[in-house]
Amino acid sequence: MMEPHTTPDGATPRRILVVANQTACGDELLAVMQARVREGPCHFTLLVPATPPGEHATWTEGEAKALARRRMHEALARFEEAGGIDADGVVGDAHPVRAIDDVLLDRRYDEIILSTLPPSISRWLKVDLPRRVEQRFALPVTTVIGARHPVG
Repeated sequence: MMEPHTTPDGATPRRILVVANQTACGDELLAVMQARVREGPCHFTLLVPATPPGEHATWTEGEAKALARRRMHEALARFEEAGGIDADGVVGDAHPVRAIDDVLLDRRYDEIILSTLPPSISRWLKVDLPRRVEQRFALPVTTVIGARHPVG
């Protein structure tokens, strides 16, 4: 298990896993993260599942990972520009539950934030991902509904 970061005063910040893909650069997610920071020191890990792009009929695993990596870097840059958000990132399995499982092997988290598209188009909400994640990992789950943001 990796050592948790500490703040300048020696406190251990809350560790929050943020799972997002198409909404990773959204205002809605950023607002929730900023609210957590106002509550006290936090370290965020952004997990971007390498989900196949829905707009393409065919794709390779490499293309999906490359797209997820670009999305992760754009989101991390946005978090840095916003100031006060301590974050790192990782690209994970295409299946969000497996991706979370993999990340939880190395680190302990206090909360999971799932950022997803609106119910009418969200694959994650159609499969009841927030409930499944909360039950499987026994951590508080916050669901953020956001708009799709294309990769820059």
